Amino acid sequence: MQLFYNPDLTEDSKLISFSKEESQHIVKVLRKRSGDLLEITNGKGWLFCAEIVSEHIKSCTANIVKSTFFEPAKFKIHLAVAPTKMNDRFEWFLEKATEIGITSITPILCDNSERRVIKTERFEKILQSAMKQSLQYYLPELKPLTNFAEFISQSQSHQCFIAHCEDSNKQSLKHQFKPNQEVTVLIGPEGDFSVKEIEMAIQNKFIPVTLGNTRLRTETAAIVACHTLVLMSES
Repeated sequence: MQLFYNPDLTEDSKLISFSKEESQHIVKVLRKRSGDLLEITNGKGWLFCAEIVSEHIKSCTANIVKSTFFEPAKFKIHLAVAPTKMNDRFEWFLEKATEIGITSITPILCDNSERRVIKTERFEKILQSAMKQSLQYYLPELKPLTNFAEFISQSQSHQCFIAHCEDSNKQSLKHQFKPNQEVTVLIGPEGDFSVKEIEMAIQNKFIPVTLGNTRLRTETAAIVACHTLVLMSES
């Protein structure tokens, strides 16, 4: 199954026109012709089945013949992650977290952050590509780059955790997490959160947790947290 993405489609849409790039892919690569069916999502839970009516290589169009809505998961996973020094490692996290089933991501600026600028447009494209590749109908929300203190003060999840490497009294994430509730997990930069940030998070009711017995890279820790939460929610 080849899944396409168009955020402008709604349940009332009747016709879809594909971009030049998508039209080329449909006609030249996939060799689709008039009468063939295509699957499209708007990233908001809808799956549209459309029949090609014009196979023009620069402007392929199709009539929507069926639309199906898929209810979102009962749980919402929000990871706040410090961008890594190397962009490709953060991009890998975005791709894999989307495949696993993350709901939203906030890049956060911390005291020890090595990267303070992100490529939002490129990150969005990676999320879209991963959503299509994994045949999902909800696009994870990429929130703006946010200062740690500001994020902490605004977090509204039912469960909030901070995964850090300091020696202290921490419980396993899988033992602290309660399924079927919105959850936020903080993942720090490679230099970890500062002691000040950890104290600030705890004061704002974030629970300190561990992700295992080994020290993980930022992107690995984020994937472990995401996968753990999804598995616990589905068990």
